[in-house]
Amino acid sequence: MENIHEEIHKSLNIFFGFKKFKGNQEAAIKSIILGSNTFVIMPTGGGKSLCYQLPAMLLDGVAIVISPLIALMKNQVDSIRSYASNDDIAHFFNSSLSKEKKNQVKKTVINGFTKLLFVAPETMTKSENIEFLKKCNISFYAVDEAHCISEWGHDFRPEYRKLKQTIRQINPKPIIALTATATQKVKDDIVKNLGLEKNNLFISSFNRPNLDYEIQKNSDVNKAIIQFIKKNINKSGIIYCLERKKAEEISELLNLNNIKSLPYHAGIEYKKRMETQDAFLMEKIDIVVATIAFGMGIDKPDVRYVIHYNLPKSIENYYQETGRAGRDGGEGKCILFYNYADVEKFQGFNSKKNGDEKEIANQLLAEIVEFVEENSCRRKKLLHYFGENYQPSHCQKKCDNCRNPTIYHNAKNELGIVLNAILETNNVFNTEQLISILKGTSTSKIYNYQTSELSFFKKGIDTSSEMLKKIIRQSILDNLTKKDIQSLGRLSITESGKLFLKQPFDFKIQENQSLIVDQNKTHNEIIDVKLLSILKKLRKDIANKKKVPPFIILQDPSMEEMAIQYPVNNEELKNINGIGEGKVQKYGSQFIETIQNYVTANNIQKRQEYIVKSKANKNDLKIFIIQCADRKRSFDDIIADKNIDMETLIKEIENIVKSGTKIDINYHIDHILDDSQQEEIYDYFLTEAKDDSISEAVAYFDNEYEEDELRLMKIKLFSDLAN
Repeated sequence: MENIHEEIHKSLNIFFGFKKFKGNQEAAIKSIILGSNTFVIMPTGGGKSLCYQLPAMLLDGVAIVISPLIALMKNQVDSIRSYASNDDIAHFFNSSLSKEKKNQVKKTVINGFTKLLFVAPETMTKSENIEFLKKCNISFYAVDEAHCISEWGHDFRPEYRKLKQTIRQINPKPIIALTATATQKVKDDIVKNLGLEKNNLFISSFNRPNLDYEIQKNSDVNKAIIQFIKKNINKSGIIYCLERKKAEEISELLNLNNIKSLPYHAGIEYKKRMETQDAFLMEKIDIVVATIAFGMGIDKPDVRYVIHYNLPKSIENYYQETGRAGRDGGEGKCILFYNYADVEKFQGFNSKKNGDEKEIANQLLAEIVEFVEENSCRRKKLLHYFGENYQPSHCQKKCDNCRNPTIYHNAKNELGIVLNAILETNNVFNTEQLISILKGTSTSKIYNYQTSELSFFKKGIDTSSEMLKKIIRQSILDNLTKKDIQSLGRLSITESGKLFLKQPFDFKIQENQSLIVDQNKTHNEIIDVKLLSILKKLRKDIANKKKVPPFIILQDPSMEEMAIQYPVNNEELKNINGIGEGKVQKYGSQFIETIQNYVTANNIQKRQEYIVKSKANKNDLKIFIIQCADRKRSFDDIIADKNIDMETLIKEIENIVKSGTKIDINYHIDHILDDSQQEEIYDYFLTEAKDDSISEAVAYFDNEYEEDELRLMKIKLFSDLAN
């Protein structure tokens, strides 16, 4: 080709309709056309596919494009065909084709009508397909999503490891490897496993200036997501979940709230997945709720937000998935909802792995957790991870940490108390047990230790439980302590922790919460103080007639939410936390009538997007607990059957009662408290207590009763009187 420059610019303009190249595209295209092995690292939206599509048009023969997903191949073939008058210009060749269609594609390719043939690595390595490809006039090989070749990358595919050998068997030709993300380890793996020791490397900046990164910590993620989507109506988005079942649940919840959505995961049959992908591309739906099986190479430039319902398993996964937002350079909001339970879930998965696989998984997890917990610029961490120097101008306050600088508290003294406590008891307590002893709320015997006699009993009384949790969590991240997932989360002190005790150093914990719930609160999220006052008076009147304390009727958080949401019918009232069917039947009409009158009198404009409809709760654990209570099964048996602890069991029973369902736990209470003790606690909550606070009750009885005993008596009271 005499004038490469002129030819490629002509093709760019006439065939693809573009006036100029972006970034390293032109250099990479020239490299493969001149027959050099080429390695392209270009972020999503940078135009990687053009780097092999355009050379394929200009060179003699067919370019073999190795692609990991059937859906991705279909998408790429449709894209190429949209530029050409003849559909034979591009084909895919995989297991989704009938035998007749495969033979037709083979004939077309061998006869020289096809410029791009997309194949899966599994398809390529079959002996009959190797024989077919040997008959083809191959121009070059393109290995798309090349990070799949590395165990250190996301979406690792073992079949990619065989490509070098297979290519040698067929017909060695130049290779162009392409990926959106690659750390040094992944780069080295790609080079080694494809035999690209001599290559022209083209790396574009990993900075995506249009993307806005935010990590939120929210107790009601479903509600937060629906509120966000309602504020961004008619915009396309992707929500990533860890589990297939969760993807289906969230999609169902969105549709219930009039948000057009479909789930996407590997458990859904191929035809249905293709229909979902097409519906998303054609804007018949706004949201796809998916596992990581969705999105790789999806050519939709106007995805306006990517939401992570769960923690991604690595920074590369996070970068790749968020990269599907704003590929056109427009708005791209990236929100990750962080729950430490996801970390423990991954730790559980990883503990079942062996050798190098386990080590790699744990290291990748540690890096994503560090990214989430860190309070410096999100972009700085991302760019550093991929080996790129960060400039302050890169972010422009387009991440939560730059918008909301964090104030730190030096928790050196508190950490010393925690570490000494773990050391004194020979690593036997988990986080919850340790905190309850440090706070002085547990006086029971645990693992042969009488907790009230331990030297660190009540030593953490001046520190909040939440801060103690943060300190323990941070000490795990900093390798000062270690949590053993396989022994119910028992904490142990590491060698680094022992060194800290000998020579303490500053240990900084964020004081204000940088993981934000929602910075842009609207007027509808602000408590209507006047209405709250009216509702509290109504609650008191009902309580006086029933001769019970007001908190038995409804608790304050439920009252406050009513003064935000203005529920005016039974369905809306049931969506208020702590109000189930039972409470709606008992008290609903009085509260609804009061709110309706207030809304009318004050001309309140309700904003429907903040009323989140939810599916009836069919939680298996709750049903199991209710059934066990009906059969008077011991709490120890329930805990053993469901592999939970007492704290989880009591919390679930509290939620059952709060939702308005009666549950009879008298058989257990009779076993742990005699009649006079029960009567004493019952009378306290009915006549003495200002509210339902357990810590106040512990103090009132001067630690005579354990926290669990008081909580169970409160549950009995609520079940007897409120439901």
